[in-house]
Amino acid sequence: MTKHDKLLQSVFDVAVSIRFEDACKVAELIGFSRKGGQGSHVVYGRDNEIKLLNFQNRNGTIKPYQVRQLQDMVKKYGTQ
Repeated sequence: MTKHDKLLQSVFDVAVSIRFEDACKVAELIGFSRKGGQGSHVVYGRDNEIKLLNFQNRNGTIKPYQVRQLQDMVKKYGTQ
């Protein structure tokens, strides 16, 4: 299992929290690119995907609903 595969799998191994930096790396691994953001927020988008990933850095982790959104996108794009 490669380093990238381990990182993608780690999204599903945690109960509720994922480190902010790891969430950003995973978003980029599955084809999203940074579109902007202000303050503690970072927004990622992908061509031909209407949903955006919006991560908020809260003491080094992202919120639980953002984890679920990231998990959905990894399920959709993670095996490409």
